[in-house]
Amino acid sequence: MAILLTKDTKVLVQGITGNEGTFWTKHMLDAGTRIVAGVTPGKGGKQVHGVPVYNTVLEAVKKHGAEASVVFVPPAFAKDAVFEALDAGIKLVVLLADGVPLHDAMEIRALSRQLGATVLGPNTPGMASIGQAMLGFIPVWLTDVYRVGPVGVVARSGSLTNEVCSHIVAAGLGQSTFVGLGGDPVPGTRLTEVMRLFESDPATEALVIIGEVGGTMEEEAAEMIEKGEFTKPVVCFITGRSAPPGKKMGHAGAIITMGKGTVKGKEEALKKAGAMIATRPAEVGKLLKEALRC
Repeated sequence: MAILLTKDTKVLVQGITGNEGTFWTKHMLDAGTRIVAGVTPGKGGKQVHGVPVYNTVLEAVKKHGAEASVVFVPPAFAKDAVFEALDAGIKLVVLLADGVPLHDAMEIRALSRQLGATVLGPNTPGMASIGQAMLGFIPVWLTDVYRVGPVGVVARSGSLTNEVCSHIVAAGLGQSTFVGLGGDPVPGTRLTEVMRLFESDPATEALVIIGEVGGTMEEEAAEMIEKGEFTKPVVCFITGRSAPPGKKMGHAGAIITMGKGTVKGKEEALKKAGAMIATRPAEVGKLLKEALRC
């Protein structure tokens, strides 16, 4: 089992003929992803790594029954690409682009919720159900970083994910599914929405949350745990504890507002709710072993 994505999910790649789309399509195929089609306007009839290319998402959906899309397009065209996928009935969209305009991101979230679809991103490395499939640019071939196991991972930070996952593997564990939420102010999917999916996944016995300074998603997660709506062990690592006050950080979503969103506040809320707090990535594996009594 996994959440959102399995080896049977029929995937299309929007922007498959571009350099990044072509490069990562090969890695996604190697990871077991069932890529049934690609889409690039004006490139219909071509093939990329044996994958047929169409001019529109609707064509690809009608011919191959595509259910998920991973979007390799520049930020200026991201909203149109995601809307095209959602309008064609796609229920899982992974939007990788950084720099998507704020109002575009707001419209993407609004439409996806209206249609009952899930959008990950913008500004996400993607997601992977380990040993089954991958959408985006996650180095799942690194066996000392990613290995099939009982730990779900959800992250706002893409770069820290590999570091934390390597410590999960070093502890003798592995991951069920990794979900990258993205680091922008308006993510297509919020942390608690993913937690609900992990709660009902029998392959996930514990959850690692990789958070960061700014925003309120971690506080929302703490409230969910405190209410008993998430019952599995949770280990959290939140980056940004050394961030100087008043300074802009790398992610657009790393903004402290009206005193909310500090690392200290997030950690206190999560600890009070019963989550275990790692102050360094290297502590995550040890805490997981304690939580799972292994």
